[in-house]
Amino acid sequence: MRATEFILEGPTTRAYAKNGATQSLKFRCSSGPRKGQVRASPAACNAPININKSKTMKLTKKRQGGMMARKASVTKSAGTSANRTASLNKPKSRGRKKI
Repeated sequence: MRATEFILEGPTTRAYAKNGATQSLKFRCSSGPRKGQVRASPAACNAPININKSKTMKLTKKRQGGMMARKASVTKSAGTSANRTASLNKPKSRGRKKI
């Protein structure tokens, strides 16, 4: 047994994410360099950043950022799985709101 097996990887919350046409339960990072991102495991929240991948993504965004944004918006607005995922991540209502 190692101590790292018992140490938590930081505070995370559960969140649904799109996995093809289905939804899968993953973790939303609440601290670290990937705060707010949804990852498969809590350990990925504090994993070291790959600088080469980061540079490549920055170049791609510079060259094709507008096209990437348009394609993403079409996928999110037209896809039923994106709408289902959004509704799953909303908190459940607790009855009527009192005025």
